[in-house]
Amino acid sequence: MHLSQVQSNLVYKKMSDINNLRNKMDAVTLEMINLLKTRTDIAKEIGEIKKNIGKGVTDEEREDNLRGKIIQVSKEIGLDETLASKFLNFLLNESIKVQSENKQTHLSIFLKAKSLEQKGKKIIHMEVGEPDFLPPEIVKKSLTEVFEKGFMKYGQAKGMPVFREALAKYVSKKFNVEVTNENIIVSPGARFLIFSAISTLLNPGDEMIVIEPSWPAYKDCALNAGIKVRTINTTLEEKWEPSIERIKNAINTNTKMIVLNYPNNPTGKILPEKLQDIIIEVAKENNLYVLSDEIYSQYAKTNWKSILSYNYEKSIVTQSFSKSHAMTGFRIGYGIASKQVIEKIVKLEALCLTNVSEPIQYVAMKALDADTTNNSKIIQKRLDKLSKKAKELGLEFIIPDGAMYIFAKINQEGFDGVEFANNSLEKGLAVAPGEGFGNYKNFIRISACQDEKTLMEGMHILGNMMRDS
Repeated sequence: MHLSQVQSNLVYKKMSDINNLRNKMDAVTLEMINLLKTRTDIAKEIGEIKKNIGKGVTDEEREDNLRGKIIQVSKEIGLDETLASKFLNFLLNESIKVQSENKQTHLSIFLKAKSLEQKGKKIIHMEVGEPDFLPPEIVKKSLTEVFEKGFMKYGQAKGMPVFREALAKYVSKKFNVEVTNENIIVSPGARFLIFSAISTLLNPGDEMIVIEPSWPAYKDCALNAGIKVRTINTTLEEKWEPSIERIKNAINTNTKMIVLNYPNNPTGKILPEKLQDIIIEVAKENNLYVLSDEIYSQYAKTNWKSILSYNYEKSIVTQSFSKSHAMTGFRIGYGIASKQVIEKIVKLEALCLTNVSEPIQYVAMKALDADTTNNSKIIQKRLDKLSKKAKELGLEFIIPDGAMYIFAKINQEGFDGVEFANNSLEKGLAVAPGEGFGNYKNFIRISACQDEKTLMEGMHILGNMMRDS
């Protein structure tokens, strides 16, 4: 037999071996799909039971227990622990998705309220953080200048150089840090920047830590990107302060980011400086990204400290003109990070947006010159009045350190914030159910974004509903 024939036979045998192995792999894969269907069906059943008994979707203690079993089995069978944990994270996220269908948040209540308004019903909006006062006067003037100035073209995905330069100077002065235009990226509101940061800096199967109660978009963005959220639950009784031990215990080889939001939405909490210092040290020790949503810094009442002050190269700070300048409909925000982080995020923004509208960027740039301190005074005065009335009604809450909300516990047996929020719409009042911010079924969030007379009308409706329930 010729050598070439021997080689040909050998190749044929090897290909036959490969095909046999592929068939086995296919069989395993199909079995995994069948098991996934079975697991998903069970998750749906569990979700229905949880919904009926008022239990939250995520159970960190149970997840930790299962994670420990997975790691133990991985060691026994010689499978990489990180790979096994990533696979578990995928399964857990799929369970969360099927159990979170039809979950109601402040936005779902807002949309219902808008629908009722279109039908002619008067609604007092205390469910969203949308200031009722106008943007600075310079915004109106700037809108008429855009055409003459020629800011109507395609531009850099990072944002107009002149705007980023202005933002760098503004941030450096306001937060007492050294920032250049290379550290700035402009985005259509802070929400898209949060989505971009999570989607580009983390990979599917990675984990990030979120301290609750929290704005729901952090978890939603993570879930969409295939990232597993590890929740650190805080309580009213502990003044909404997270446990450092719990944060440390949640960190493993898959943990890549921790999300901070202070002043907090929905509680208005500002962390004690020493506690925040320790959290940043933990992040540094574990090489974690720190995504700090600081859009309520304008409304910080006491001792607030920006994450920028730590000069940590893996921090990403988000800001927005929506709250500080009452420019919610303009959809304009910005991020501050290292040049390396900005370069990663900008690739997604370029892919999705080309660039943020130049006319809007120009208007926002001019708005930087406006004095917005009166906005803070207005919201603080309203919060003071809301707090006084909430105490009279017997609501349990911590006086907010900042932001524009009261996150209140209603001590009534069987109280359901979602049910209450839906019922209040019928009475002409929109409030946000606590369930949208985590496992806080017996809480509601009350926004101070209406004039004082309207707020008191809303609280009067709320009081009547509490008495009648």
